[in-house]
Amino acid sequence: MPSLRRAVFLDHHSLDLGDLDLSPLKQQFDALELFAATAPEQVAERLQGASVVISNKVMLDQPTLAANPQLKLILVAATGTNNVDLAAARAQGITVCNCQGYGTPSVAQHTIALLLALATRLCDYNQAVAAGQWAKASQFCLLDFPIVELQGKTLGLLGHGELGGAVARLAEAFGMRVLSGQIPGRPPRADRLPLEELLPQVDALTLHCPLNAQTRHMLGARELALLKPNALVVNTARGGLIDEQALADALRRGHLGGAATDVLSVEPPVNGNPLLAADIPRLIITPHSAWGAVEARQRIVGQLAENAQAFFCGDARRVVG
Repeated sequence: MPSLRRAVFLDHHSLDLGDLDLSPLKQQFDALELFAATAPEQVAERLQGASVVISNKVMLDQPTLAANPQLKLILVAATGTNNVDLAAARAQGITVCNCQGYGTPSVAQHTIALLLALATRLCDYNQAVAAGQWAKASQFCLLDFPIVELQGKTLGLLGHGELGGAVARLAEAFGMRVLSGQIPGRPPRADRLPLEELLPQVDALTLHCPLNAQTRHMLGARELALLKPNALVVNTARGGLIDEQALADALRRGHLGGAATDVLSVEPPVNGNPLLAADIPRLIITPHSAWGAVEARQRIVGQLAENAQAFFCGDARRVVG
C-alpha cells in the first residue's frame, strides 16, 4: 500500500537551480524523490508507488493518470495547468492544485525593464560601445539612437489583474498615464476601452492576459497598424497573443518604435520563429525569464508546501479544474 505522503517531483530543475530552500516542501512528505527532468517515456515508471506528483511542465495526460490509480494529488509548480488533463484528473478523483501570484514583483519589474530598455535604446547603445563607436565619436557622448522619456506618455494595459495592476503602479511612478483595454471574449466594462479605441491613443502597450481561443493573435497586422508609428510593445504574458509574423513585418517597416517579448508561441523555439530572424530592428527577446527571480521561485516552493499541507489536512487550497 503506497504511502499517502510519498511524492515525486518530475522536473524540479525547471524550478530549482540549486539556489532554493526545499525544506518546507520536503517536510510535507514521508518521502520526496526529485528528478531533474523527466522524458515522456519515463513518466509512468517514476509515478509508480507515488500518491503525489509535482510537475511544472511534464505532461500528465489521461492514459498516464489512468495507469496510476494510486495518485491522489497533483501539485503544479506554476499557474498554468495546460500540462494536466483536468477532466481526467477530476474523473479519477485526483485533486489538482496550482501556484498563484508568486511572480508578480518579478514579472512586473521585468516588464518595466523591457519598456525602459526600449525607451532608452539600451541595447543599441551597449552594442555601439562594444563595436567601438563611442571611441570614434567626435564629442564626449554618443547619441545616435533617439531616446524618449516615459514621463507624460500613455501606457495601454491589456490585462489589469494582479500583474497588470502592479505594472500600472510602476508606470505611474514614472509619470505615465495608464489606460486599460477590453480583452476579447470578456464582458464589456466601462473602464476598459475597445482595442480600436485604445491602440491609437497609447505610446506603449503591455500584455498581461491569458492565452485562449479569444485572445490568440489578439494583436495582428490590423491591430498593430492602429498603434502610433513610434509606439512600444512589451509582451511578458504568452507568445500566441501576438501574431509574430505580423510583428516582425511591422518592425521591419519601421512602423513601431520597438518591441520586446519574454515569450514566444512555441518554447523553446527549437524549430525557429519569425521573431528570431537577424534582420528585425528594435526588438528585444528574453527567454521566458521574467518570472525567474530567486524570490519568486522560492514563493513557489512555499505555495507547493502550503498546498500539500492543506490537502493532507482535508482543506485543499488553490484547487483548479
